[in-house]
Amino acid sequence: MPFYVSPEQVMKDRADYARKGIARGRSLVAFSATDGIVVVAENPSRTLYKISEIYDRIAFAGVGKYNEFEMLRIAGVRQADIKGYSFAREDVNARALANAYAQTLGQVFTHEMKPYEVEILVAQVGATQEDDELFHILYDGTVVDEQGFTVLGGEAERIIEVTRDRYTADLDHGGAVRLGAAVLSTDDTPLPAASLEVAFLDRSRTRRAFGRIRGDELTAILEAS
Repeated sequence: MPFYVSPEQVMKDRADYARKGIARGRSLVAFSATDGIVVVAENPSRTLYKISEIYDRIAFAGVGKYNEFEMLRIAGVRQADIKGYSFAREDVNARALANAYAQTLGQVFTHEMKPYEVEILVAQVGATQEDDELFHILYDGTVVDEQGFTVLGGEAERIIEVTRDRYTADLDHGGAVRLGAAVLSTDDTPLPAASLEVAFLDRSRTRRAFGRIRGDELTAILEAS
């Protein structure tokens, strides 16, 4: 007789394995601000990005194993490009991409020996702050539609508690960047520009809203009062 393990135990072991892998990584936060969506990640690398553009007004971010969420990012870009080319650019939206990612992660979690050690974010900036969409997709394919802000990976529970007390909907992108640098820090000193990767989906742009904030621009924002 083959060795038997109950399905409940298999799922629990896979979930524990994925959570431990994700918790070892550095965290990431995203905020809905008055002038767009701000994504702030602790990432000292200058070339391996956690935050990227998927389509005109949609951003992707991931925490966990880099090669796994990078593969998911590439697949999302391809799907968005094909749909936008086949139909219309307006038909590409964050909800459809989040559902596709959820199906992929759920399939891997259920049927493969090793689950993906990733959590991902699909964010779409709207015409107004109320139209912003933040979809947080977990390692098992669960989709969470976040409101206002979301936290991925690392010490997520601690960061959520701190952010809940400090986040307000009237923040502009500069205030959101400074808040992100503060809540990602493990002490009372905000993280410096060299330790951060920051991206901004600018609500005022009519088409490609994604842009990176770095260098002197990021330093000036962090040093502003």
